[in-house]
Amino acid sequence: MSTKKISRVLAVAATALAVGAGAAYAAQPNADHGGPGGWHGHFMKELTQLHDQLKLNADQEKQWQAALDTMKQNHEAMRANHEQIKNQFKAAQQQPILDLNAMASAHQQVEQKDAQLRQQTSDAWLKFYNGLNDQQKTTVSTALKQRFAKMESRHEKMREHWEHRKGAASAPAANQ
Repeated sequence: MSTKKISRVLAVAATALAVGAGAAYAAQPNADHGGPGGWHGHFMKELTQLHDQLKLNADQEKQWQAALDTMKQNHEAMRANHEQIKNQFKAAQQQPILDLNAMASAHQQVEQKDAQLRQQTSDAWLKFYNGLNDQQKTTVSTALKQRFAKMESRHEKMREHWEHRKGAASAPAANQ
């Protein structure tokens, strides 16, 4: 496996950990996320259980909280970035001639900011993960592998659904 591919796999794992940890954070009392239920509620419950299984020591809990705080702040910053770009695009649409260069530049700037924020979040979660012992890493790895398997299963069902729809949509056209 190439270094680039290993780096990509690590980034996916770190992102999965960050997403999962964020769900655990969101499941805490006083979090306002529209109520429990659905896949989001189920996912948060899984992550809360994972957090409990890890039995973190005080230093690990600090890293967990630091990663959660980083992720929460960066998520809010990304939302603000996207709101800003949305407002810029609305304003640009009021002009008789669109400045596509300015729009593309603004979009690129937001993407760069978001990439930096995602990297900060990944770094914080990797710092947390690297502070775990082998047993805890095994627990996280098992949970992530299960999550990846569920994601792949959903993606496969989606592919089958779209292939079926694509086949059904092209069948009448072929008969005309």
